Amino acid sequence: MGQQELMIRAAWLYHVEGLTQAEIGERMNLTRRRINELLAAALEEGVVRISFSSPLAENVELESRLRNRFGLDDAVVVPTPVDPRQLHSVIGRGAAGYLDRLIQSRKPASIGVGWGATLRETVLHMTPASEPQIDVRSMMGGLTHGSEINTFEIVRGFAQILKAQCHYFVAPIYAESPQSRDAIIAQSVFRKIFRQTCDVDVSYLSAGDMSQQSLQVRFGLPQGTNGTDLIAIGAVGDLLGRYLDAEGNPVDHPINSQVLSPELDEYRQIPCRIVASGGLHKHAILLALARARLATIIITDAESAKAMLQQA
Repeated sequence: MGQQELMIRAAWLYHVEGLTQAEIGERMNLTRRRINELLAAALEEGVVRISFSSPLAENVELESRLRNRFGLDDAVVVPTPVDPRQLHSVIGRGAAGYLDRLIQSRKPASIGVGWGATLRETVLHMTPASEPQIDVRSMMGGLTHGSEINTFEIVRGFAQILKAQCHYFVAPIYAESPQSRDAIIAQSVFRKIFRQTCDVDVSYLSAGDMSQQSLQVRFGLPQGTNGTDLIAIGAVGDLLGRYLDAEGNPVDHPINSQVLSPELDEYRQIPCRIVASGGLHKHAILLALARARLATIIITDAESAKAMLQQA
């Protein structure tokens, strides 16, 4: 029996009939090592081509393409729901599973979090744990407009689900002026807290867009600033309350000197920077974050991943 015939027979028994390599070796009177070599050769020479019929296989491929195209440490792509109202929940579930595994494997000492509907859904779907050594920290000030997706509620939610320590950053997201921001941070009571906002092992944030769906655009912008003005100078969205252009650079606007959150250069020092967002309105800001390497891990939906790759 020639090499080609041996290879085809071994591949058929393994991939079609489902026999183990040991069973094939017994049937063909060959060693298990020889069977392994034949199966590897069948793949290498194209005799066997493996395909996946599950729709989730496409998402795994998208994850690989995102990692390779943008130099990410990792990517998670979840199915895009038919009902857009379910998007926060679907992405939040995907992020919850990822964070569960990351916390168990890396045992971070500190996690910095932002705010938003996706983060709220993440908390709701995480597995309860007991991690008293973890310090969960708010990375930015909060909206004065009360909401269950505000920074204070989010950081408390993460601390409760993990039975972890909790540190708030009790301040508005924006000061009245750049001078007011500097004055706030200069106070000794705030100085230490502000340093801690980016002194974390892992950060978990959501990106903001420029649409009227954005709570920050509707309620969080400082007096005298509106979304239209920001769009006019090239803003495509925000991270940590800092408005960015299509390349991920801060736009030239006073708002970026009023925000009470880490500077982007300081934020980049965080070794594991997770951003979870998706949906039509988030395509531009997600691409900007990827281009600027502001995220090391992106969690998004399939349609958003495709849009990022097509527009890159």
